[in-house]
Amino acid sequence: MRIVVIGGSGHVGSFLVPRLVRAGHEVINLTRGASAPYVDDEAWSQVEQIQVDRAAEDAAGTFGQRVAALEADVVVDMICFTPESAVALVEALRGHSGHLVHCGTIWRYGVSIKQPMREDDTSPPFGDYGSQKAAIAELLAAETRSGGLVTTVLQPGHISGPGWPPIGPLGNLDPDIWYALSAGQEIAVPGLGAELMHHVHADDVAQVFQLAIEQPDAASGESFNVVAPSALTVRGFLEIAASWFGQTAPIRSVSWAEFRSGTTGSRGAGRHSLADRP
Repeated sequence: MRIVVIGGSGHVGSFLVPRLVRAGHEVINLTRGASAPYVDDEAWSQVEQIQVDRAAEDAAGTFGQRVAALEADVVVDMICFTPESAVALVEALRGHSGHLVHCGTIWRYGVSIKQPMREDDTSPPFGDYGSQKAAIAELLAAETRSGGLVTTVLQPGHISGPGWPPIGPLGNLDPDIWYALSAGQEIAVPGLGAELMHHVHADDVAQVFQLAIEQPDAASGESFNVVAPSALTVRGFLEIAASWFGQTAPIRSVSWAEFRSGTTGSRGAGRHSLADRP
């Protein structure tokens, strides 16, 4: 198939694009050109690269038509973050592409009522990022139900892999936790320590994208959560990670206020941080 990947040089795309090339597909990567793929692979030599600033072209109303003009069998959208951007792309692709595969997020779900969460569970989304992604997923599903463009939404958890720090046991990117665990130091844990993280490797996410692309009848109109078989609690993650260093993890329970006061914005802020949980 002829496949356009929007934002294919990112974490998941670094694995997805070579997968698609090796499977025999023709791949076009739309990228800002600001960075190289996270993982070197000779398959990239067979990929057509088109440099584009999506934000600027969305603002100008030209991005959707640029993608549609490529006449792809499948469009993979890794970097759509607003319903307005999604609508513009869908309207442009009708009649020009057979399948749109969108990268969503498990943050479209809010506080869980039961575990594990399934794709048809309903709860208010978490934060602005989750709210926007939830709205996109709903409008794409409605598009397919109405007989329009065939769409699929894939919803990864905490993506891990080369080129990006993993979300640590305290739900943020602070590397000091690994040094503390290796030395058997006491770890300050907010709340109950029962909060959940649900990791997934970038190549596993890429595999699901490939499966959705190559099995459109099964994927049409669907949303799929893309995570490891089980989630990790804060305390469980600490215990497992400490064991990698031959240590145990002495834990001291602290209030959320105390935890926030000792967590810098650069390491604790953002949608991946437990410090941002209500």
